[in-house]
Amino acid sequence: MKTALAQYLRDHGADDETINNALALAEPMELPTRHILLNQGVQSNHAFFLVDGICHACYLTPEGRQFSKEFYWEQELILGFESLLTKQPSEYLLETLSASQILALPLAVIEQWKASCPGLYMALLERQLLFKEHKERFMLIHTPEERYTLFCGHFPELQTQLADYQIASYLGITATSLSRIRARLSEES
Repeated sequence: MKTALAQYLRDHGADDETINNALALAEPMELPTRHILLNQGVQSNHAFFLVDGICHACYLTPEGRQFSKEFYWEQELILGFESLLTKQPSEYLLETLSASQILALPLAVIEQWKASCPGLYMALLERQLLFKEHKERFMLIHTPEERYTLFCGHFPELQTQLADYQIASYLGITATSLSRIRARLSEES
């Protein structure tokens, strides 16, 4: 498991000392489906490297609605920069959507990278910024039907692994709207 994390860090500019320190502190976790890694409103103490599986971050409203923030899959570092920077509780819930192998890294390690390995820290921050920019553009300039088509093109494997309400939530629509879009696209083809 730790080999994957070492390669990820190396690919993002970490030196051997930084990698070895991270590996020494990384805590392996074998988690079942629907395991909550972080509750909304709770301060996170860890970043999570997803070795194998799928995770989902979502916002929950007091009315019980769920809005997908993001899906994460193998070889991704799940890091809430907002909580890291503000020292505030997480604004979202993070859970596994499949049985998952994860390495938990203390946030203190990530914070140390600012000074000890600024290239790595900057690479992770830039990666997060790119994800945010893509998601923002995805939501703002595309119709729901276009978002669904793009989702299917970019994440075909997720369609069979996610429930309709999860896909709809990620697209910013209701499950009923998703069903209508699928029916319309099916008629057209």
